[in-house]
Amino acid sequence: MLRMPVRRRTRVALAASVAVGALVVGVTSVHARPFQAEAATDEDPPTAQQLPESYQWTSTGALIEPKPDASHQIVSVKDPTVVQHDDEWLVYMTTANTAGNWSLGYTGFTDWGQASAAPQSFLDTNPNIGTRYAAAPHVFYFEPGDEWYLVYQTGLPSYSTSDDPTDPQSWSAPKNFQDSVPDIVQENMGDGNWLDYWVICDDAMCYLFSSDDNGHLYRAETTIGEFPNGFDNTQIVLQDDKFDLFEGEAVYRVGDTDTYLLLMEAIASDGSRYYRSFTSQGLTGEWQPLADTQDDPFAGPANVDFPDGAWTRDISHGELLRSGNDQTMTIDPCNLQLLYQGRDPNSGGDYSQLPYRLGLATQSNPSC
Repeated sequence: MLRMPVRRRTRVALAASVAVGALVVGVTSVHARPFQAEAATDEDPPTAQQLPESYQWTSTGALIEPKPDASHQIVSVKDPTVVQHDDEWLVYMTTANTAGNWSLGYTGFTDWGQASAAPQSFLDTNPNIGTRYAAAPHVFYFEPGDEWYLVYQTGLPSYSTSDDPTDPQSWSAPKNFQDSVPDIVQENMGDGNWLDYWVICDDAMCYLFSSDDNGHLYRAETTIGEFPNGFDNTQIVLQDDKFDLFEGEAVYRVGDTDTYLLLMEAIASDGSRYYRSFTSQGLTGEWQPLADTQDDPFAGPANVDFPDGAWTRDISHGELLRSGNDQTMTIDPCNLQLLYQGRDPNSGGDYSQLPYRLGLATQSNPSC
């Protein structure tokens, strides 16, 4: 039975020898490498011209914080997914309560200035979802089927569907994209966990990306016509040190191009979280490094400014705001904003009790 995710929280210095089961860490990785791929050549696809090679961001304070009620003693909101529908921003997120149980929450608003005051609801009150373990949501509209999908973890990659994503009670009971852990994941995840599922489609195919807290990015595939069924051919498409290619991956189409942007969360030498980035020509192309180091990340403590004071050193599991809400996951490279999770740098203790909140970072050095 798949063990529920318990994410790593600290990073230690590399020793000359490390006992079996200890956390093994090196200096910040230079570049992740495509699985069994040859070294880059002059003929490899260039970095997307629509994206800068280096990023700067300006962030709000915590915009979305836990709103416990009599039945939900919520201490953390994290792993947000965000889409715009009928001029309203919809945010689904992971919640954790004082007992350490993980579930899903929802909030919606028309303007980001309303985010702090917007009411929150909890999907464990939906009888189709119930009090099961659920985490790391990803929501989108599947246009070919005229249906909304909420992808999340139940231990396996699961999804619910709805005709109205603004109604948390409307989501169906979960079904699985894959009913067992693929052999290649079992063989490579070590003491990690298979988690953080992400769906993106092109004109012909849909792809299910996932990670394992052990330095691997996986991709499975099915056709548009078969979706949500038929996901197979799971393979490793990127690998690195476990802390330098950890979890929280997200894949986007860059405007109306065939360029795709991959974001993946890493753990820095001081234990904080940051995002690395890669680009590829097509969803089956090789991922080339873009801004992918601790000192020059896509987004992290090194390049995010806080005009109202730094409330977090983690720029962690989140999503870019998309220019649409469909299965292509398209972003506007001239208007990048990242909804992410952060926490008080002085907080500690059990991972489920860390006081994660959600903030919004806006790119301050757009290339167009």
